[in-house]
Amino acid sequence: MSRTSIEWLRGARLKDCRTSGATMGTRYTARFVVPEETDVQAIVAGLEAAVTAVDAQMSNWKADSDLSRLNRAAPDGWVPVSVNLASVLVRAAEVGRETGNAFNIGVGALVDAWGFGPAGQDCPRVMSTGFRACRPLDELLEVDLPGRRVRKHACVALDLCGIAKGFGVDELARVLDRHGIGSWLVGIDGEMRSRGCKPDGSPWAIALEAPEDDRRTAMGVIELGDAAIATSGDYRHWSVIDGERVSHTMDPRTGAPLRGAVTSVTVIAPTCTDADAYATALMVLGVEAGRDHARRQGLDALFVTREGNGLRTVGTGFFDGA
Repeated sequence: MSRTSIEWLRGARLKDCRTSGATMGTRYTARFVVPEETDVQAIVAGLEAAVTAVDAQMSNWKADSDLSRLNRAAPDGWVPVSVNLASVLVRAAEVGRETGNAFNIGVGALVDAWGFGPAGQDCPRVMSTGFRACRPLDELLEVDLPGRRVRKHACVALDLCGIAKGFGVDELARVLDRHGIGSWLVGIDGEMRSRGCKPDGSPWAIALEAPEDDRRTAMGVIELGDAAIATSGDYRHWSVIDGERVSHTMDPRTGAPLRGAVTSVTVIAPTCTDADAYATALMVLGVEAGRDHARRQGLDALFVTREGNGLRTVGTGFFDGA
């Protein structure tokens, strides 16, 4: 069930609308400005339908999702999927290819085995069996986008946690664009995308969350134009195993949870799908390799690292000099 509120703007025949609802284990939000005669409920229904569809297609936690069906399917047979899922799989493979396997959605078994997925398997058992790098997605998956079907070439469990929320945000954006709305801000958890400006003419202000385990505080605020922003970090989902802090983010190149000084990476990109995927990939790459890759791709990226009891920031593009 969504929650919607409408405020009339002074001196104008416009409505400032806000709505939110549950999706993907968290909440989506949308704020948009429309003329007074607009059917707001039709827009709200479209927003809710969009994120509900993405959750039904890409959730690892729903046994009947498209993704879960694909994960259960035996290799070598074509599996029909939604065009949304096929598109996300194609983009995930592209980002994985260009980052040297730093982004790989074929980490589902690892995520489960370390206790961060639906299966919640025994973590110590995994640590004792050693690690193995994940094969590149191109070797494991064949996607027929026009035919809306996918074929696995080997057994693999796919996990879209590093890209699905971003795609969900883009779906919210597409709903508002289809209605011809020029001023909006949408988000799922911390992944956001905006167009135009706020009702008072000022830019949309987005808080950058500080990488703290026990509280939600802002480490800064940025003004976002027609763009998307996403953050990947190790401070929300983690556990301690044998006295060692273990991140929920897997390094596909080692087959183990990510270890290192980087605590979060924030990326600004034209789409939230890309911002989400690149934030994960750059975190895996680390500061030096990640910053070089961000510069090659023209990405605005902010790396936050732990140094002793403090934090250090390094940025590219918009964040350069942070």
